[in-house]
Amino acid sequence: MESEIIALAVQSLKMALFLSLPALLVGMIVGLLISIFQATTQINEMTLSFVPKILAIAVVLILTMPWMMNEMIDFTKYVFHLIPTFLR
Repeated sequence: MESEIIALAVQSLKMALFLSLPALLVGMIVGLLISIFQATTQINEMTLSFVPKILAIAVVLILTMPWMMNEMIDFTKYVFHLIPTFLR
């Protein structure tokens, strides 16, 4: 029983990482591109690095929301099917 709970916790962490990966990758790539742009042009404006990252992450979240919802629904169904095994 303890091993099943630990396995479920590991799967939950993997799911959280899996769902957050697109937004994190886009934020990192956009941040890197903006840093390169700022280094070459010597423009050091804080809003120049913040606003494009927020907009890019918002677009990625909007585009991946249906996929994320399907993954979360499938995982929730899986957890609900596991509940009887924890009640033994």
